[in-house]
Amino acid sequence: MKQHQLKIHNTLSRKKELFEPLNPPFVGMYVCGPTVYGDAHLGHARPAVTFDTVYRYLGHLGYKVRYVRNITDVGHLTGDADEGEDKIAKKAKLEQLEPMEVAQQYTDSYHRDMDLLNTNKPNIEPRATGHIPEQIELVQSILDEGLAYEVNGSVYFDVLKYNETYKYGKLSGRVLEDLMSGSRELDGQGEKRNAADFALWKSAAPEHLMKWSSPWGIGFPGWHLECTAMSSKYLGKHFDIHGGGMDLMFPHHECEIAQGNACNHQDPAKYWMHNNMITINGQKMGKSLGNFITLQELFMGQHQLLEQAYSPMTIRYFILTAHYRSTLDFSNEALKAAQKGYKKIINGLRISQLLQYDNDDSVSLDENQVKQVENSIQSAYKAMDDDFNTAQAIGHLFNLLKKINSIYTGQLHPAQFGEDTFRQLIGTFSGFVTEILGLKEEKTDHQSALLDALLNIYGEAKTARNYDKVDEIRAKLKEIGIVVKDMKDKIDWAYEE
Repeated sequence: MKQHQLKIHNTLSRKKELFEPLNPPFVGMYVCGPTVYGDAHLGHARPAVTFDTVYRYLGHLGYKVRYVRNITDVGHLTGDADEGEDKIAKKAKLEQLEPMEVAQQYTDSYHRDMDLLNTNKPNIEPRATGHIPEQIELVQSILDEGLAYEVNGSVYFDVLKYNETYKYGKLSGRVLEDLMSGSRELDGQGEKRNAADFALWKSAAPEHLMKWSSPWGIGFPGWHLECTAMSSKYLGKHFDIHGGGMDLMFPHHECEIAQGNACNHQDPAKYWMHNNMITINGQKMGKSLGNFITLQELFMGQHQLLEQAYSPMTIRYFILTAHYRSTLDFSNEALKAAQKGYKKIINGLRISQLLQYDNDDSVSLDENQVKQVENSIQSAYKAMDDDFNTAQAIGHLFNLLKKINSIYTGQLHPAQFGEDTFRQLIGTFSGFVTEILGLKEEKTDHQSALLDALLNIYGEAKTARNYDKVDEIRAKLKEIGIVVKDMKDKIDWAYEE
């Protein structure tokens, strides 16, 4: 395993901590996945890309990661707490479908969009509805600990009782007294002992579509319970990393910590990681606010806020150009800049695959060039080791790209770097782009064959001095974002930046 001083900002301690896995080289990582009642939007893409990059980098460092990301297909109510209708059941009624048809439809569309963003599939992707027995068992164990109570077929977590031994609010920084005094009376809270208490199991009304038998009657699990059940089943009672969006910190993750301590007598995770929000005009993007843009709308350019379509890799690159803990504001200008940056990176990736080392005895080793490459490589790794700072790492990759472009154009010679440094330059650049950042060229084999054929015709026209044909081909290719490059000894192409 490569020796790296990887530091992670732990939301729990509010500081960066040296990453020391519980059982190296194994790492357990649980990430909250989507509630599948609609198409994935840009806000869903951020945690998916963020934790895919974490997964990739940990693997790159030699860790063996078990990545678990759940699918929420029951229990997430419209109020994001203990009131309202189940989001999936509500959608099912609107579309006159079975709830599981809705869940399956949007799970499939989520997977389609995640594949387009080139995110790795998690090692395990459990569904809440597939773990009802485990959730019922958890409720019973919390009841047995005296930290929950049953009322009219519902079971609620007793936050005040819990707070006598543990600290409710330690993740989010919320103060229990403030939560108690600042809460308002909501539907379903009349049977709670305290407003801060939350549902572990809810009694289901006769018309409720998704319900199961339990020791307390017919009902369904609370939203927070599923993650405790599934993370502990597949990663153990205490695991390394728990990730998710910052909007889940409270109440969802706070309640997970409470449940974990109540039934397992320990925090679920050692490190808590939270990506920040994607905003539109400073406001969080989300389904509940109605200001979201689905990924398919982005890919096709079909939304009133979009000036054009943006490819999946442009979206991935856009997300990576900001540190995951900072807000990322949507704008066409930012996406166009990301599109340009992505094309530069991919042009560099293409070029790097064409370059060969040439040991020319007439060319001297340039120690200054060697040092610059080594510094850029070290800096790129240092950025990733500093809480996965992809934004800074990309900046250092552009320094490597300048060297690659200079070799390609003949301004620099491979022998000036020496064989080892030359191979490190090419290997680090391509490895970071594809293996760590997860970027790839968006071009099919069919497109490649057509492009090669056109360039052959272009070369023949140029040799025959048929300049009208040369200009016509250049213009046609430019229309689809391809620039022809006339080199000394060959004809090449690049994506227009």
